[in-house]
Amino acid sequence: MKVICTQENFKKAIYNTERVVGKHITLPILENILLETEGGMLKISATNLEIGVFLKVGAKVEKEGKITVPAKLLSSFVNNLPADSTVSLVLEDQALKVSSGSVEATVKGLLAQDFPIIPEMEGSFLFSLPAQEIKEMIPRLISCASLDNTRPELSGVNMLLFENEVHLAATDSFRLAEAVVPIKKENENEYRLFKEKNNSLIIPSNTLSEVLRVISPETKEIKVSIEESQIFFQIDNVRIVSRLINGKYPEYKQIIPGQFSTKVVLLKDELLRAVKIAGIFARNKAGEVKFEIDPTTSEARVYSKAEEVGENKTILQSEISGPEQEVIFNPRFIADAVQAISTPKVALLMNSSSSPAVLRMVEGKENKEIKNYTHIIMPIKS
Repeated sequence: MKVICTQENFKKAIYNTERVVGKHITLPILENILLETEGGMLKISATNLEIGVFLKVGAKVEKEGKITVPAKLLSSFVNNLPADSTVSLVLEDQALKVSSGSVEATVKGLLAQDFPIIPEMEGSFLFSLPAQEIKEMIPRLISCASLDNTRPELSGVNMLLFENEVHLAATDSFRLAEAVVPIKKENENEYRLFKEKNNSLIIPSNTLSEVLRVISPETKEIKVSIEESQIFFQIDNVRIVSRLINGKYPEYKQIIPGQFSTKVVLLKDELLRAVKIAGIFARNKAGEVKFEIDPTTSEARVYSKAEEVGENKTILQSEISGPEQEVIFNPRFIADAVQAISTPKVALLMNSSSSPAVLRMVEGKENKEIKNYTHIIMPIKS
């Protein structure tokens, strides 16, 4: 193999693949990335057996060939080369000679034939998603996914397919985030047939983290296909393939209240500050912060108290409609939810001290709720 490409393209390609590489004592080859020539281009692949990533880089291919080399080592070396330089890759026996200008290195590799096969798509893409909207939604969702592997289905993000949109949801049983994202069907008939057969799937959170990392500010859309318990994402020139999580996701829709008796509109930064301060004093049990909503004074009072530490109270001026409420929350869950909000104001919607509460973004002078993102928190029963 003999290939020449720019340092910038090569560096970006390695960056988009190396993150799935981990330390595998039993399978050292999984610490490597696969470099191979294909169709007059340089193809770079990486996998951890659960997620596979590959892409092609424009290059001058003078001789065909393939080799696997340690991802971290190659990445560290290439990152330190001049940004405007060209990189030459030459395969000599089982080593890759990498050179750029006066800098040269030889990296020992492993046989490409031993690299795991990354599944390829057999059909076409079903639909595409708006990239920048997905980029905004993924962190909000995966922060609510469970870290407990005893229920694998809760460690992922549920995708429900509808006619013109998908609903993405994640929960750890104490809180839930749901995002509604429009889709563009790539093949109307195939999408309809697939949706009729299976309209619910569970994507591993780690897979969406990789999708998030690859999306650039210039990315317009993400194409999606689902085949044989695998999901494929095409983001610009990067293809990500992942297994889907087997299992049935909880019927979460039924716990989202259809309407609320009390709506409180607060300034996001003031609410976040009050909750963080309250969390310092909330050391009893798992941490408890009490919200008192008083429509007569238009005040939301945030309390916390611990016998061994002390107590705290913050009064927030707010716009309140509906009856008074007194609800106890876990301060970390509230803080995480508020931090995920991107608007200056946030709406806190409640029915009682024991029913699910909802946070939504609001916009305009009328504080209209933006309903494409809903964050649900279960109160702590007193």
